[in-house]
Amino acid sequence: MKVIEAKIVVLGSQGVGKTSLVVRYIGKMFSKHISPTIGASFFTCNISVGDARVKLQVWDTAGQERFRSMAPMYYRNANAALLVFDITSVSSFNAIKGWVKELQSNVSEEMVVSLVGNKCDLQESRAVTYAEASSYAASIGAKYCETSALHDQNIEQVFLSTATALLALSATNQTMRSYDSADDERQNGSPTEEQATGKVELPAWNTDNIAHGELQRNMCC
Repeated sequence: MKVIEAKIVVLGSQGVGKTSLVVRYIGKMFSKHISPTIGASFFTCNISVGDARVKLQVWDTAGQERFRSMAPMYYRNANAALLVFDITSVSSFNAIKGWVKELQSNVSEEMVVSLVGNKCDLQESRAVTYAEASSYAASIGAKYCETSALHDQNIEQVFLSTATALLALSATNQTMRSYDSADDERQNGSPTEEQATGKVELPAWNTDNIAHGELQRNMCC
């Protein structure tokens, strides 16, 4: 089995639900009491796509303006980016354009970019239309998807789509490590059980999974 390793950074304004999206996908849980991210949090997950596996390093960055200057150290050498905004907030959508400019200026390698409109469960408060967001995504060469961390809607689709695109990109991108899973088996002493397409292998929740961030009590088993 082919295995690639890639780094994905999650960017967007404070309060749009970046951490909730990541925790919902990797931890299969949702909490309304997740504190704002300090600096960035680091997670890992494995996604099986057909007969290949993508090992993702997920960097969930802080949305607060006081941490903005730290962002380049987190998206440096990133292979993919999730640009997240809140569909009920025009300002969070407009802020995405600033993140795009930063990525274009600071990341030289080709990236997989996805625009994510979160909180689609709040349709009655929608301030950004699907057509407007979809059109902007197309203009920057990104895919657009609307999600709900609360209802676990379309989140797996976003990560699976990103992993699939990363596999295609790995043929030309030199920053992604690619190898055969037999290498892992020889190192670990035994083969690992294969997964169904699009499912993740959950990491253990411990302090080693968090870098430059706070370990939330509601994230612990």
